[in-house]
Amino acid sequence: MTQPTCTKCKKQPSIYHRPYSGERLCGACLASSIKDRVQRTISRHDMLQHDSRIALGVSGGKDSLALLNILAEIEEKHPGAELIAVSIDEGVRGYRDESLTIASRACKEQGIEHHITSFADLYSLTMDEIATGQRELAACSYCGVLRRRALNQAARSLDADRLATAHNLDDMAQTAILNLLRGDLNRLALMHPGGRDLPGFVRRIKPYCEVPECESAMYAHLHGLEFQSLPCPYASEAMRTDARDFLNRMESKRPGTKNIVYRTALKLAPEARRTGVMGSCETCGEPSPEPKCRACQLLESLAS
Repeated sequence: MTQPTCTKCKKQPSIYHRPYSGERLCGACLASSIKDRVQRTISRHDMLQHDSRIALGVSGGKDSLALLNILAEIEEKHPGAELIAVSIDEGVRGYRDESLTIASRACKEQGIEHHITSFADLYSLTMDEIATGQRELAACSYCGVLRRRALNQAARSLDADRLATAHNLDDMAQTAILNLLRGDLNRLALMHPGGRDLPGFVRRIKPYCEVPECESAMYAHLHGLEFQSLPCPYASEAMRTDARDFLNRMESKRPGTKNIVYRTALKLAPEARRTGVMGSCETCGEPSPEPKCRACQLLESLAS
């Protein structure tokens, strides 16, 4: 049986089928289309300026390393801009150690400055200590809040004006479902890919937000990127796992579901964005919509 030809270049045999669009793409056209999608996303949401100093969160997983590769190519054409990699060591023995080694190696190969900060330095706690101690919430609930603060502090200390994260389309759709299930429409504002300018926060952007996870994996494979494939040992506790399984089933039956969920959430996000009020945490001084920020609330609950 003859292998179908790429529907884009009409020359090479296809290796990947996009059920949501009907396209069949060769490796070169798939990789090119992903880079083009990232560039369009950056342009559509006015994410970057010609002289932006971008701190990119690099975990060592496929998504962050693929975005590192793409942004490095894009920024080559903008000599006034600067790309810096930031990694957070949450303190998960045997898991984060490996990913940080991979991230450091990738940054060295790209010639990109790499900074690592840790939960132990910032909070005097590791995720292993949090997970094995007395706690009321799933481990991911603590990690997500503390990691967001750590990334913002790291980007701010580096004088970055943008903090880029490699949230893919699957991540965005999952976040939308989780916020709706929790009845927290205001948090939809935080998933807006263009970010917000708020006092004390480095504007957070998500250039990778329209790339499906399966295509990100193919991009990493096609470029021979070394990445950590093992999941975090605490991920099974998260409600996000249930949202991921649900969306994967729906996408399999009805291609395009994840994109529809994501775009519907963006329609709600502008309303949520107008309701946010930002002050300072009375305990740590970090920006917070409440008198005491969520990170301090969680840290105090662990200490009690």
